[in-house]
Amino acid sequence: MITFAELYQTAILHKGGEENVIALLPKVKTAKQLAQKEDAYYLSTMSLRIFRAGLKHSLVDAKWPEFERVFKGFDTHYCAMLSDDDMDELMSNKALIRHLGKMKSVRENAQFVRRVSDERGGFGAWLAAWPVEDVVGLWLALKKQGKQLGGNSGPYFLRMVGRDTFLLTSDVINLMMAHGVVSRAPSSQKDMREVERVFLEWQQQSGGRPLCEISRIASMAVAI
Repeated sequence: MITFAELYQTAILHKGGEENVIALLPKVKTAKQLAQKEDAYYLSTMSLRIFRAGLKHSLVDAKWPEFERVFKGFDTHYCAMLSDDDMDELMSNKALIRHLGKMKSVRENAQFVRRVSDERGGFGAWLAAWPVEDVVGLWLALKKQGKQLGGNSGPYFLRMVGRDTFLLTSDVINLMMAHGVVSRAPSSQKDMREVERVFLEWQQQSGGRPLCEISRIASMAVAI
């Protein structure tokens, strides 16, 4: 398997210098920063990711102020109590993206966020406490306990809020396939764990870089 040092040097070559690589690296929040964020922030970001899925991001982002308004700033208590009649009313609002499944996910994910928050003293505290060496486990927990957070939505939500994770981008998948880690895009827990194992090895070789940085470097090492 390619080493992290080789990966990093290839990324530098592709991007025309180390300073260009560094400028493109994502930022990760500290455990304290994650824990300090309110539950409404996590529900809003989670919902934004879900509504973005399959759509042009700029389209969704342009409508998001209206989403913030009708969902009362994504207050988790308010959103968790929305009725089916409330959902029907929201579906009649032409300023929103009227996808019933995604709309209902706001209510169900509000219940999920509240439940976790009550148990762990805040949703951000729960995210922060999850072991970094078990990020796939966190993906699976989001998928199982939340709504419409399977596939790439859970990992991309984590990236959006600054919780450290790698991403299964097409570049990363191609790299893993080229080195025989997986034979196709990972969908089973076994394959995802194999990819996670490689990232943890790279993290050790890198001296403890965040997984999000390693993931971006891996992508840059593939794409020119």
